[in-house]
Amino acid sequence: MEDVLTEMPPPSRFSKEDLNNFTPPSPPLPSPFLLFSSLNKPLRSSLLIIALSSPSLSVLNHVATKTLIGTLILPEIPLSGNSIEPSLRDKSCNIYTLNDADKSVILVSVQYSVSAERSHAVAKLLIGEQIIPEKVLILDSVQSLNFRGKLSPDETFAFKLETSSERKGHSDGSSSSPLLKGLDYFPSGSMVDGLAAALLSRCQMRNIKGTLCVSWSEFGGSGVPMVKSILKEILPSLEFGMNSDGEDEYFKLGQIKDNRFDSELYT
Repeated sequence: MEDVLTEMPPPSRFSKEDLNNFTPPSPPLPSPFLLFSSLNKPLRSSLLIIALSSPSLSVLNHVATKTLIGTLILPEIPLSGNSIEPSLRDKSCNIYTLNDADKSVILVSVQYSVSAERSHAVAKLLIGEQIIPEKVLILDSVQSLNFRGKLSPDETFAFKLETSSERKGHSDGSSSSPLLKGLDYFPSGSMVDGLAAALLSRCQMRNIKGTLCVSWSEFGGSGVPMVKSILKEILPSLEFGMNSDGEDEYFKLGQIKDNRFDSELYT
């Protein structure tokens, strides 16, 4: 006769999915939002530059002629530990205007990782509602897991992806020239994910001329001169300064951003 006290209980009649139905859902996260200084909204600009990669963040940090006008708050990102003055050590998303004589330019430095679930909400805030640009340049890095081919840490290169309106503007014989000249298109079979994909998709949906530039490598000083030369070609009057902590600060703190958690795909 079986001992009901010591025998293993029979398997549950419920699957794990059924049992999860009895677990109360997690409360929804508060929506991200923009905070601006006393400026009229929406902001309109001829060019919006959004930096996501380590080299591009380092370069934008050293732009001398920029003015802080606002920030994007992602409620799940703690603000504790951030400095009063903007720093690459901060987990922040600051918005600047660039004092350029020829163009109205807005710069955005995204210094924290944005999850796949929040990428579209952040992209919606940055493009098309409170900020309305004529053109958008997104600066990100090539992710080795999403690249079809071999990547050497000694190599330095960049590719681009464009929205249909950007490509049509310089392929139909009009006077418009491509935002990025001399760069090859991203290889077929490779993918871009995360916030960069959401931003480019947002440009496509809003019929905005958008260009995504992905560079390799993500960490190391070789990517900085390349990003700087790309920006100087677009904005010849751009001036750079040098912070007292030097240009290596970001690369010593590679944990600031980690794009491996992003998974929204754009192919």
